[in-house]
Amino acid sequence: MRPDTPAENVDHTAEAARLERTAGLYPEDAEALLLRAAAHLELAGDRPAASTLYDRLLSASAGLENPSLVRALKASNLWEYGHEAEARAIIEGVRTASPRDPAPWVIVAEALESHDELEAAHETFTEGARLLLTDVPEPPYSTHPLLFGRHRVRRMLGLAHDEWDTLADTLHSMPVSLDELHDPKRVWSLGSDNPAELEAEILRLRAELGAYREALSRPFPVAILHWPVDELTELTEAYPTLAEEYPSYEAHLATIEAALRELASSGTPNLGIVTGTVPSYEAFAASEGTSPADATLLPQYATTLAARGRAAAWPPDRSAACWCGSGRAYGECHGTAG
Repeated sequence: MRPDTPAENVDHTAEAARLERTAGLYPEDAEALLLRAAAHLELAGDRPAASTLYDRLLSASAGLENPSLVRALKASNLWEYGHEAEARAIIEGVRTASPRDPAPWVIVAEALESHDELEAAHETFTEGARLLLTDVPEPPYSTHPLLFGRHRVRRMLGLAHDEWDTLADTLHSMPVSLDELHDPKRVWSLGSDNPAELEAEILRLRAELGAYREALSRPFPVAILHWPVDELTELTEAYPTLAEEYPSYEAHLATIEAALRELASSGTPNLGIVTGTVPSYEAFAASEGTSPADATLLPQYATTLAARGRAAAWPPDRSAACWCGSGRAYGECHGTAG
């Protein structure tokens, strides 16, 4: 996990401090906010302070949503400033835990790769892929970095393509192929005196950087506000003027899906859904000095929830649970054609 803000023109230390303060105001979002703060501290070069934040999260009394991710990030950070033995122990612990989220697998495998532990990195990428992609009809977008990283390490090890490498090739959408991007001999051309060769290599590097950013970034989503049925009932009973915005629960759900599909068809990327609750909405209205009955506050509330890391990506995988909370698969619920 890395901060959404580009590295240039950012005071990373100040941004980390701001995120820590925000985590104090919104303890329910502390995990996401403190992870972003730690990432800024790493970019600022203050790796010990980043480790302190990871330790703070791991020692918190409240349970973490993704403890393996926090441990993986801590291990990667520790290794970068000389704590190799501790980092290795944490990496082994992450692998033993077998997390169902691809991010920890990618982070620990890349930590091994960056320190020339290519065999161990390959084993880690493969272990994660075997756990998360066996008998999966279509690899979720979040698993693409796992396949791309595995392809890269296998290319560096000189291993022949297998089925997962072929799958990675089909998922890769950049103009430069993965085989070319991951060619270990390519870097030799950087020592060339031929301007044309150097220019070609710069173009390749830019393409690789674009693919890497696309795969690993956590972009700020365009978020649509969703009210669960009980919350919507409470909201419209407490603030009857909002019934004009939400004539019925079924209409509310249909409007969300239709709006997201329209945004997607227009080419808008990074769509998401945030789930509202009446208490948090009332608290937000109070912080803005206005009434919860003001309908113009609703999109601002959605944007604030998204900025606090509360957005779930849309669309979900067709086999995943539908965003509406029905308990059915998305492909059999709001993800049906039309």
